[in-house]
This record gives sequence, C-alpha cells and structure tokens, in this order.
Amino acid sequence: MTIFKEIFSPNVYTLVVLPLFIFVARILDVSIGTIRIIFVSRGKKFLAPILGFFEVLIWIIVIGQVMQNLGSVFSYIAYAGGFATGTLVGMIIEEKLAIGVVVVRIIIMKDQCQIQKRLSEAGFGVTTVDAYGKTGEVKIIYSIMKRKELEDAIDIIESCDSKVFYSIEDAKKVNLGVFRTKEAIPYNKRNKFGIARFHRRSGIK
Repeated sequence: MTIFKEIFSPNVYTLVVLPLFIFVARILDVSIGTIRIIFVSRGKKFLAPILGFFEVLIWIIVIGQVMQNLGSVFSYIAYAGGFATGTLVGMIIEEKLAIGVVVVRIIIMKDQCQIQKRLSEAGFGVTTVDAYGKTGEVKIIYSIMKRKELEDAIDIIESCDSKVFYSIEDAKKVNLGVFRTKEAIPYNKRNKFGIARFHRRSGIK
C-alpha cells in the first residue's frame, strides 16, 4: 500500500483507494471462507485447508490496513460492506460449482404420476419405501444424485405434482449407488418422462 500512498494524494488515498482495497479484499477472503466452510461440510479435507490459508492471509493484510487507519470511517464501511458482499458472492460461486451429492426424499400418498418411474427413466437411482403418515399409508421415494443434476430431478417431480412434499439434504459421503451417466438425456419440457439410457453401477433401482 506504500506505493499507492506515493501515487495518490492523502485525501484520495484515504477516501477512495484504501476503502476500495479493503472492500475488494474482504470480498475475496469472505468468498473464500464461505466456500471453505461448504467444502468442510462436504468432506473436502484437502481443498478446505488450502482455501483457509489464503482466506487468513488476505484477512491479515486487510485488518492490518484497518488498524493503521483507525480514524477512517470509510474503511469501516468498506470492511463491513465487503463482508456482506463476500458472503453473497461466495454463495453464488458455490451454487454455480454445484459440488457434492444430495439426497432427495419424496413423500406421496399415491404415485399416480409415476414419479418413481420418471426419475428412474431419467437415469436417477430410486428406492421406494412403504410408510405410514398422519393421513394414512404413504410412499417414501429416495434418490441420491449429484447437485448439478438436482434441477432436472426437481423439474420431473414438480411437473408431476406441484404440491408434492420433498426435501433435499447434503450427503457428506456416498458409497456406490446408481448415478446418471453422460448418455442420460436431461429432462426438459418436451421430454416429460426424461427417458434416458443409464448405466447401473450398483444398488437398487
């Protein structure tokens, strides 16, 4: 930051350059921190420490600048604004990366729309369990899939019944199972059954 002090006038440096630097740096370190936490929850034990290193390194640099300029209100605002923006950016990045595996749980009274069949034909591994709920007998349909395929599955489920109850949970670790392959045809409006060829690795269809 010494170089910037020499280039810009004191007022420009204090009011513009320093707050901008703090704001951008905070976005970087908080974004990295958000992704790191998500990686920890996903069991990415090698990537999380690397991200943690850069997160803390950037934070130390930023907090050092803030401590050297305690009289600058703009630095405080930039620090807080960078934190808020970094959290949002980190969530967006994580959503775009779609890393990990999720468990989709669907509870239905009558499978008149054949949700199980549609998911299976779209290449998803499906397991059905008979259960009993408050209103009587129900079926619980389980499917484990990659997060990047979740949108296709939700389209299939909601196109069948927009009011169907389903929940989505992160799976930290999965051993074997039935997963879609590259040959599977993605679900779309014209192919409402999502008919696709898929390879059964292991498990229950």
